[in-house]
Amino acid sequence: MSSLVVNTNLSAIDAYNNLNATDSQMSKAIQQLSSGLQIQTAADGPAAYVQSQALQSQANGYQQAISNAQDGVSLVQTASGALNQISSILQTMDQLAVSSANGATNDATSLGANQQEFANLQASIDQIAGTTSYGTTNLLDGSFSNQTLQVGAFDYSSQQITLSIGGASTGALGVATGSASVGTASAAANAIKLVQSAIASVDSIEANVGAIQNELQAIAANLTVGQQNLSAANSQLVDVNMAQAMTTFSTDQILMQTGTAMLSQAQQAPALVEKLI
Repeated sequence: MSSLVVNTNLSAIDAYNNLNATDSQMSKAIQQLSSGLQIQTAADGPAAYVQSQALQSQANGYQQAISNAQDGVSLVQTASGALNQISSILQTMDQLAVSSANGATNDATSLGANQQEFANLQASIDQIAGTTSYGTTNLLDGSFSNQTLQVGAFDYSSQQITLSIGGASTGALGVATGSASVGTASAAANAIKLVQSAIASVDSIEANVGAIQNELQAIAANLTVGQQNLSAANSQLVDVNMAQAMTTFSTDQILMQTGTAMLSQAQQAPALVEKLI
């Protein structure tokens, strides 16, 4: 159709439609450049948005699971440090028992001194076992049993660890005041067996705690790699290519300027009809 008409200016309409499309593209480019995201809502890409939300949820779960595993490491390290102290005390108690068992060279005074120190060491073990805690959770009084550590993003049994730490009080170890003493040579001879058995028990508890610590550290390392990979995958879906978006924005700026100029020219076309009159 000729542009020399007054009622319908197709050139102006075409220019307006092109300018409107350019404005929409430019607004989208500005939105992407200002946010750094190409997928912000489901309208930007329903399938990509759903997939992104699932990846983000899993990545967040991994991040929290890493924190859980690290907290678990701190917990078992707390227990391990206290167990080391108890083991050291038991070694001293073993020395006292062996000393008192040598009845030929000990008199009542030396046996009494050994017994006093032995009793103090027993009290120290009970104090450590009764007060060692992580937060408000006691670790060595025998109550820490079948505790669950969540070390994964999902509610699967394979992503949970059950942790138990044996009691390390003198009662649990069999060297309580009523069971072990070194006040006489015969009592000391019996105490040697009891204390050495207690040392073996503490060693076993420490070995279990150490194995759990190594497992948790390995899990945390693996989760860290997984979390990084999930974040990278999500980035591929939602993060905008800034160079590409900036190129698009620059092109749209030029099209906006030329489109505005052409719309102005098209709107003036019907005025040429006046020259025919």
